[in-house]
Amino acid sequence: MTDASDESLMIAYAAGDPAAFEVLHARHRGPLFRYLKRQLRDGALAEDLYQDVWMRVINARDRYVSSARFTTWLYTIAHNRVMDHFRAARLREAGRLGLAVDDDDAGEGLHDIADPSTPPPDQLLEREQLVRRVVAAVEALPGPQREAFVLQQEGGLALAEIAQATGVNAETAKSRLRYAFARLRRDLGGRP
Repeated sequence: MTDASDESLMIAYAAGDPAAFEVLHARHRGPLFRYLKRQLRDGALAEDLYQDVWMRVINARDRYVSSARFTTWLYTIAHNRVMDHFRAARLREAGRLGLAVDDDDAGEGLHDIADPSTPPPDQLLEREQLVRRVVAAVEALPGPQREAFVLQQEGGLALAEIAQATGVNAETAKSRLRYAFARLRRDLGGRP
């Protein structure tokens, strides 16, 4: 079952196979949580929305149609849930410009940069500093650019899937990615 596609697993889950859902959840829990955390910049809120997204997947299982990749469908639900949260927050707290950033675990969830073997302490320090620089640069991106970048890097979505998940056209999604990469290169000392 672990070799099955996400789409076939979701169809199996809709047909009553709970083990199929377990495999789907295991595949996507880390990237989905990291996406939510990067968008919301609040671990507790990300956890709440994470649970809500999975509940929506569970509740929509009977209506699921594999017309697009499961990942696209999942991140569309997540994107919509994030947008709902921001709309509600603006209504509740007019004038507030943003959410608090939780720096305590800013590096959590990034793909492992280190080699599985334990490097010397000086290399660990360099890597930790690099991770912090990368995280700070990603968090400094404007929201739409950060979202497109995280969907591509964490969610593994292709350009068309990013466009579909965020409700924009492919050219807009492409521009957001291009600007995100250009800014990251600039901020991290690469070529402009």
